[in-house]
Amino acid sequence: MRYIARVSALLDDWASRHSVLATARRTAALINALADDRAGPGTIAEVLRAHGEADPVEVTARDVTRMRAAAPHLREVFAATGAAGAAAVLNRLLREHAGPPRLTSHGGGTPWHLHLDRDDDAPWDEWFLASSCMALAVLLWDRQLPPGAVCASTGCPRVFIAQGRGPERRYCSRRCATRERVAAHRRARAGREPGPPG
Repeated sequence: MRYIARVSALLDDWASRHSVLATARRTAALINALADDRAGPGTIAEVLRAHGEADPVEVTARDVTRMRAAAPHLREVFAATGAAGAAAVLNRLLREHAGPPRLTSHGGGTPWHLHLDRDDDAPWDEWFLASSCMALAVLLWDRQLPPGAVCASTGCPRVFIAQGRGPERRYCSRRCATRERVAAHRRARAGREPGPPG
């Protein structure tokens, strides 16, 4: 009985770290990290670990260069207008960068799960594009809304996953939302102040 409970706990942990939503959040985190030209293999490996990739995570400078080239393609999904726009981008990316669906357990090291890259040893950039497209497509399918957006705060290029109930998110963080509210308040206040006399 203990064995079954332990296996069940391991499967639950793995599933939560590799859910569609977790994979989509990893996509946004990688796009944001790769936008920084100073981010090297160590930074990217740390982002991967933080989003559920098990050690050893071996990322080279060449891998980062290739992933950095892939990131703008995925960024287009976040920048698209509406579900139809995001779907059009995703359809193009799936056609150009994904292979046929296949199930893998990585030689028995993980629970069975779906991959769209060519094999378990595919390069990081291929895996990044294929797994990200799959997660973003499933979120769009599930919610019938764009899976994410680009932050609406002036000067903030970060992308984020727009998941959840309530009003549509416009900002990547509370910090950006607060900065925009303060700026709008200052603009409104400046507009109400009387001008210099005469």
